[in-house]
Formats: sequence, C-alpha cells, structure tokens
Amino acid sequence: MKRLRIYSIIAFCLMALKSYAVPIIYINQVAFDSRAAKIAVISTDLALDKNIRFSIINSASLKVEFTGQVTQGQQVNEWAPGKLFYKADFSSVKTKGTYKLKLIVKGISYSSDPFVIDNNALAKLTIPSIIHYYNKQRANTPPELAADSKVRLFGGTNTVDLRGGWCDASGDISKYFSHLAYANFMSPQQIPLVTWSMINTSETSQNLLVKLGVKDSLDNEAIWGADYLMRSLSKDDYFYMTVFTYFDKNPDARRVVGLHANSVTTNEYECAFREGGGMAIAALARISRWKKNGSFTSQQYLDGAKRAFAHLLVNNTKYDDDGKENIIDDYCALMAAVELWISTDSALYRNEARKRAHKLAKRIAPGGYFIADDQSRPFWHASDAGLPVIALCRYLKKENEPAYRDTALNTIKKALSYTLRVTNSVSNPFGYARQTFTYKNEIKEGFFIPHDNETGWWWQGENARLASLATAAMVGGRLVFPTGSNSPVKDSLARFASQQLSWILGCNPYSMCFMYQFGNHNVPYMHSSFGHGSEKGGISNGITGRDGNGDGSGIDFKTSANGNEWRWTEQWLPHAAWFLQAASAMAED
Repeated sequence: MKRLRIYSIIAFCLMALKSYAVPIIYINQVAFDSRAAKIAVISTDLALDKNIRFSIINSASLKVEFTGQVTQGQQVNEWAPGKLFYKADFSSVKTKGTYKLKLIVKGISYSSDPFVIDNNALAKLTIPSIIHYYNKQRANTPPELAADSKVRLFGGTNTVDLRGGWCDASGDISKYFSHLAYANFMSPQQIPLVTWSMINTSETSQNLLVKLGVKDSLDNEAIWGADYLMRSLSKDDYFYMTVFTYFDKNPDARRVVGLHANSVTTNEYECAFREGGGMAIAALARISRWKKNGSFTSQQYLDGAKRAFAHLLVNNTKYDDDGKENIIDDYCALMAAVELWISTDSALYRNEARKRAHKLAKRIAPGGYFIADDQSRPFWHASDAGLPVIALCRYLKKENEPAYRDTALNTIKKALSYTLRVTNSVSNPFGYARQTFTYKNEIKEGFFIPHDNETGWWWQGENARLASLATAAMVGGRLVFPTGSNSPVKDSLARFASQQLSWILGCNPYSMCFMYQFGNHNVPYMHSSFGHGSEKGGISNGITGRDGNGDGSGIDFKTSANGNEWRWTEQWLPHAAWFLQAASAMAED
C-alpha cells in the first residue's frame, strides 16, 4: 500500500510537471548586429499565460536590459503537431554585451544559450573563421598538388594541370565548378562563387576587414581561387568542370569529368554559363581590377575572362545538357557580362548584360516568383535562390540608363516582395524562407525543396539558400525599399534577413548551430582525406523536409543515417560563401 502511494505521488508529480508546459528557447547562439532584428522562438506543449513576459539579461552585470511580451502562440503542425511557438522580439536592444534571454513559467526560471550584441557582431565574429575554413579547405597537400598537376581527362590519356582550388565538402575532396549539371535546373555555383564572394566582400567591407586584421588573408584566398579558375581554363577557351576523386583515397584516381546521377562520370566536362562558367568569368574579370598578381597577372585574369566569354557566346547551348538555356544561364551570364563591362566599358558586354537583365525581367510570373524554363516551371534553388537578385543588383552598379534601371529595379522589387509574401503566408514563427516549386506537375509552396526532383537523388539542407536570400534582402532592399533612417532596409526585410542567419546559428527546431565551433550545439566532426574535414567557420548543410517525403514536407535532421547523414551534417563550400556575403551585407563598413 505504501509503495502504491509512492507511485501515485510520482505519477501526480509527472502530470504536474507536464502541466507547467516546460518551454524550449530557440535562439541565435552566436551574435546579433546592434541594428539588426533580434527574434527568439519559444516552444511549449501547453499554452503559456497570455501575459507572460521575457527578459534580456546582461551576462556580466546581470542587469535586465529589456523586458517584453511574447507574441500569441502559433502552430506549425507540419513540423510539430500540437506544439505552440511564441516569438520574443528584442530588436530594440542595441547595447554591446553578452546576453541571455530569461523566461519564468510557473515560478521556474529558464534561460537561453548566450549570445553577443555588438556593432557588426556577425562579421566581426565569423569572417575571420570563414577565411580560416577556406584556407584549410585548400587542395594544397603534397599528394593533392602532385596528382592535380597532371590529372587525366576522362576517357583518355591526356593530362592537364589543375592544381589549387578548394575541396568541396567535409566528406568530398573533389573540386567542382558546379555539380548536378545534368539536371539542368539545379546547378549550384561552387568554386567560382566562392572566389567571387571573397572578391565582393573584400571590396564592400574593406575598412571592416582592415580593422579585423584579415583583409590580406581574404585577398590571398581570393587570388588562390582566381589562379585555380585560370588553370581550369582550357587552351580551347572552355573551363573544366570537375576534378573528381571517385571517393578514392588514392590521389591518382582523380579524373577531369562531367557528372551524371549517382556519380556516373562522363567526358562532358565543359562548363556552360550555368555550370560555373559564368561565375568564373565574373570572378576573373572583377579580380583583374585589383592589379594584383598571383600565379597569373591581372592582365591574364582579364584576358582569360574575355576568352571564356567569347567562347560561351558561341558554344553555350552545346554545353547545356538539354541544349537549352534557362534562368541559371541568364543570371550567371549576367554576372559575367557585368564584370567585363565594368572592367572594359565595352559595348559588347553592355549589350549582353542588358539582354540578360531583360530576360530575367521577363521571367517574373504573376505570383512574383521567377520562371526557370520557357514554360511554367518555378525557379527554386537549394543553394543560390538569391543569386538572380544579386546579379541584377550588380548590373545596377554599372547601368545608368533610366529605362534599363527601372526595369531591373522593378524586377528586384517583385522578387523580394514575393519572398516576403510566400514566407509569411503560413504560420512561420522562425521566419524560414519558403519557396514555390513543382511537384508531380502541380505548383506548390513549401518550406523545403522537393526530394523528388530532376536529379533523381540529390537533396540536402539549404543553409546556402537561406544566406543567399538574406544577402538578396539586404543588397536588393537597399535599392528598392530604402528607409532613409538608421536601418538600411525596411523592417520586414531586415527581420527576414536576420531570421535566416539566426536559423543557421541555432534558432531552429533542433537548436543546432551549423557553423562549426560556434554556439553551444554543433554537428559531429566529419573526417576526410589528406587532413581535410570539418573546420571552424565551415557551415553544414542543415535541416530538410522529412526523409521519405517526396514533396519536401515535414522536417528532419539526422546525425546518423546509414551513410546518408551527409545530407544534414556535411560542410559545403557554398554555405560559407553565401554567409560571408550576408554577414558583410548586414555590416556597416
């Protein structure tokens, strides 16, 4: 009888604890810029008191810096049926310091992970580590350099010197201009994007980089990338797409290849505009203006960009796997033409840039999203969703004719307005950027990319996409939604950009900070050959729709999946490249 009584007391206590609705606080575990939006999310199983308030506590002084009321609870049944999510907005806190968010529920105090608030905090804390990450990803160990100095072309005995570049991911030390080319609509920009992103950050944030003592390091890394692009430019004026390792530890197994599904290799290794060629031209043309030499001279960088552009004007559709250009050709060719136009002031590149900007404008659907093909397929992209807007913004750095400017500005405005609309059209407390896609011939909207897509097998976390859209919101927002106040863009875009980066840095339903060795919760270390692997400052793929859901619905994150955990945990070059751009776009230089 006594034992039964004890069991009854335990059961009662457990029920009482459940009724307290123990909260979980999701927050950016790294930093907020002083002038940026600052939002945390709190989840509970049962509703909180409608008058509940939260506090922002200075960790050093224990002073309450701010108190606020949480928003009304929202549900995201696709992710967590029955749970309630509340937002805690403390955007008005701008004082430099380290803080925690504190919440008292039923007399019990709960605290968040710590975070920093400071002017340009994200850039200050992360950019030096991102540069470190890329430096450690260089394919520069003696075995790699020896093998790549004479790597064989697929299907033959001819060799080329493709030393340099960066290993693609913590689990794949191959080197890509772009993979997934065979799928036509999903080609990500890889080594060329990294190089252009470094050049862009060096130019747009140079004073900040000097203060951080990292400008020379970033410039050296950008030149390292440009030198690889030059070596990849064939004597016939096309770029070699991929140095593939076949996941073999023997460096002599490497080949220059094109890729089909499931790592099937071919001799289709010539890059179209959309397969890395356009961004490579853009990077070379832009870095040539630095008048700095690496293994090549600045004049060679520019001459190489000109040769490659002229070649693709004639041969691009021959290299496109389906023989047709699509939106990725348009925005990559626009980037190439703009940087050459800025470098040369030639009417040839001006006219090509205007042609591509016009094509992008014509691709805006009535709903505001871009059309990827010549029919009705919506443009969605797991890595570079913000790049069409960034390309148009870059075009406007040179374009002075009012009619052309108005068209480009209107396109940017429609695209950003669509992004806000589709993101906010459903209950979405984390502010995760949603998208429009086609699934089984039906146009749908959702959080994550469809797993059943043109690749036949590829899907993964979308942290690069989030950072690319944050970059587009800040860079494009300055042009089309200026505020004239202390904030560079209107509040809705500032909140959107901040929430994308906060998701990457821990404000997500798994409380996982995807930038390695930052925050309190990281993905497991991933080993790779020749001393490569997970590095501080690298960013993992991230969260996906539920494994097994072809339309990308639901939510999933796994650190073990019978060898497929790479979809969530693997670091990848484009994530850090886009984060670098986003952090610098949010900073005041």
